[in-house]
Amino acid sequence: MKLIERSAFGWPESAAPLQATTLGVKVHYEGTKVSPALLDDHDACITEWQDIRIAHLANPKENWSDIAYNYAACPHGFLLEGRGIGHRSGANGNQQLNKDHYAIVGLVGDSGLTQPTDAMLDALRDGIDLLQSNGAGADIKGHQDGFATACPGEPLETWVRSGAPRAGATPLPLAEFEPFPGPDFFRPGRHSAVITRMGVRLVQEGCSRYKVGPGPDWGPADQASYSVYQQKLGFSGADADGIPGRRSWDELRVPTA
Repeated sequence: MKLIERSAFGWPESAAPLQATTLGVKVHYEGTKVSPALLDDHDACITEWQDIRIAHLANPKENWSDIAYNYAACPHGFLLEGRGIGHRSGANGNQQLNKDHYAIVGLVGDSGLTQPTDAMLDALRDGIDLLQSNGAGADIKGHQDGFATACPGEPLETWVRSGAPRAGATPLPLAEFEPFPGPDFFRPGRHSAVITRMGVRLVQEGCSRYKVGPGPDWGPADQASYSVYQQKLGFSGADADGIPGRRSWDELRVPTA
């Protein structure tokens, strides 16, 4: 692991809220144009990281107390400390999502430098392993898992979905997910293995209202659990009635088997 601690950037100890444990880690990209010059100049990576912190601290709308990410990974394989271990992320979209997962960003964007290098992927994995050794749970997700965003972009999202492997490792096969069956599918009397797999995913997301199960028959516990999930995504009122809609269903990613 090639770790550069925040003190090397001249930064004081993070003022971000303390949080010793999470469900896991979410992977991000910058979401803006990133200069390909980073590939040839590691000093440019350091400047990029410092500039991100300056921009975050200058953003009055977000009112960040520090750079939003716990760590970053650069194209040269260095892990750059942000908030670090034991501090709540500010990058995942809302307070609940920040409580649920730490955040790590690859220094790639939506244009310019968009493809992570093998060294960057290994550094991302170093950061994930470090966080998981210090309070993070087993979840490894993309920012878009549970939040409406294109982040972390197709290359990193594909990497996450294949198990976030180190360069040269055999990735896990990409999971196939159930297409949205339509809202009329979710009604009393519906018996389907899809309902069971949906319930398992709701439990994994921390949204269970099940006392028994989940099972294959759609019922009040399924609807109550799904309503909690919709609220987790930011829906409210009639939009959080517990009947799956396309957007929330696509976010849940119910496996086909």
